[in-house]
Amino acid sequence: MKLYSYFRSSAAHRVRIALNLKGLAYDVIPVHLLRQGGAQFSPEYLKLNPEALVPLLIDDSGPESETESDAPTLRQSLAIIEYLEEAYPAPALLPPTPLARAYVRAIALSIACDIHPLNNLRVLRYLARQLKVDQEDRDAWYRHWCEQGLAVLEQTLAADARAGTYCYGGTPTLADCCLIPQLVNAGRVGCDLSPMPTLLRIRDACMQLDAFVAAAPENQADAE
Repeated sequence: MKLYSYFRSSAAHRVRIALNLKGLAYDVIPVHLLRQGGAQFSPEYLKLNPEALVPLLIDDSGPESETESDAPTLRQSLAIIEYLEEAYPAPALLPPTPLARAYVRAIALSIACDIHPLNNLRVLRYLARQLKVDQEDRDAWYRHWCEQGLAVLEQTLAADARAGTYCYGGTPTLADCCLIPQLVNAGRVGCDLSPMPTLLRIRDACMQLDAFVAAAPENQADAE
């Protein structure tokens, strides 16, 4: 199994956590998103992923792969994690009932679809290059959308009895795979997380687990 990743990408971070929680062995192939204009735009990588994004997972040992040449190539972090959940169901990253799975997916999607896209590298580059927004204002943009989205998530989890040690009960799920990378990014740009004790409590619980520690940006071979 090969994971094309960038140490600071929150989307790739999600997949690293999921792979680690499931105990799956994988080789990381770094794709530097900034150096020399971005390795994601190289012809070699674009052949693999025309979206020019990370992560990209090639499962050359999966149930639908007979040879390395026909190994499935998977894009988009949540699709990759859903694939892992179906192809390698234990330990589960989604709870057993439809209603509980919908709850976990809703948390994951609120992060991956509502918070993360507004502070994605492509958006920040557009603000800088096309709209000529300076660094201070770009950081303010980042903090605004990140803090706003996380504040809603804090209210949601604090008011829901299904939130336990983790976003759902006492076992890490897809929701935690998405939450922790977003909190890492939030801290990196100076977001004020002090009004979010539930999220911080869940973060602290997750970071007691080897799967989350090993997936952290600072512990990647390509970390700078």
